[in-house]
Order: sequence, then C-alpha cells, then structure tokens
Amino acid sequence: MERSDTLLVFTLSEQRCALALSDVERIVHVVEINPLPKAPEIVTGLINLQGRAIPVLNIRTLFNLPKVEIALSDQMIIAHTSSRTVAILVDNAVGVVDYGREDSIAAEELFPGIGYLKGVVKLKDGIAYIYDLDKFLSLDEEAMLDRVLRPA
Repeated sequence: MERSDTLLVFTLSEQRCALALSDVERIVHVVEINPLPKAPEIVTGLINLQGRAIPVLNIRTLFNLPKVEIALSDQMIIAHTSSRTVAILVDNAVGVVDYGREDSIAAEELFPGIGYLKGVVKLKDGIAYIYDLDKFLSLDEEAMLDRVLRPA
C-alpha cells in the first residue's frame, strides 16, 4: 500500500489550496489585524492570539489573485513555518483529507520554478494545490520581518 499524507484544504478566490496538516495549529475566525509598518508586502499585520503576536500573511499576493476586503466570514489558518508561527488569511477552511502518493503530482513536473508550490493532489471532487509554508516568505522578507518584530 502507498504511504498517505494528510492535508488541510482551503479556498482562496474559489481556488482550492492545501497545506500539510502537520504544519497547522488551528483555524480561527478573522480577528482584528493591527498594522505592521515596514513589514514585507505579503504581511498584512499582526494579530494577538492568546498573548502571542502573530504575523498575518495575505498569500493572495503570491498567487496574483485579486485583492479583496477581509470579510467577517473569512478564516485564518494558524500554522508553523520552520522559523515562526504565522496566520494565513483564507476564504474558507474546507476540511482535512488523506491522499496517497499516487494521487499527487510533484510541482516540478507541472510548474518548474515555483518554489512555494509542492505539488497538486487529485481529490474526489477536483484538484488542490499543495503549498510549502516555508517558502511563502523569501529570505529577505524573513529578515525584514525579524527586524520589524524585534527592533533594536
């Protein structure tokens, strides 16, 4: 039997996307986002989640999706990169799915050079793009965010 993995599937502008469930801490409804001056463009601001200041990523900019106003029905995925906890703005968290390796296609085969894309998975009712959370911020953006969050 093929090894299987578990994904959290979510939507952005009707596009189905996914993250490894092992990277996800929880899903919360949108809360007040405080501005974060001098942060990278992808960083919308900060939220206070149980006393933790967490940067909010608007990954629509990475995917060239149209900017939209944040709605009260939107959700945030609280997830862990290798260096920090982040909140990702999404339209809707659809659910958790298991998939086998035979159901996925590596990103290099379809979209060479897109570093933040791990691959595509075939689901019962369509496809979802699997993203690499550690690649959403470039090294320069990580450094810029570190400077903004930890001023000298």
